Amino acid sequence: MTDLTQRLMSFVALLAVCGIAVSSVSLQHHYATSKTAYCEIGDTFNCDIVNRSEYSSLFGIPVALIGMLGYAALTGLATVYRERRETPAILFGAAAAGLAFALYLTYIEGHVLGVWCILCLSSLALIATTTVLAGAIWWKRDSSQ
Repeated sequence: MTDLTQRLMSFVALLAVCGIAVSSVSLQHHYATSKTAYCEIGDTFNCDIVNRSEYSSLFGIPVALIGMLGYAALTGLATVYRERRETPAILFGAAAAGLAFALYLTYIEGHVLGVWCILCLSSLALIATTTVLAGAIWWKRDSSQ
């Protein structure tokens, strides 16, 4: 594994750990009963509405918990399993699946709920960046063989 690939994997791991943090705060808001002051900005931004809506769970599992688990898997792939030959493809596939799910949830925010969640948009930025980096890692690995 090249030095650049090692650095990219480390950056993916860092982004994934940030994703775990953002998702854990979101999970806390999912179960909280009090209002969140920093997340409510006018009529446009309100994490509480998003995190407590009917769309905040999938088959009874909070979406934020799914995010935490997904980011944990990405962290494991970018650290513990980074040397395996198949890891770049799996990392990219997992990140792309996470991005697709995040884009679906963003659509729900904007077009169904009509309100945005700062935590969710932060997670979207993290998973989008992770997907781009994972794609670069995968492409670099395939082009070097």
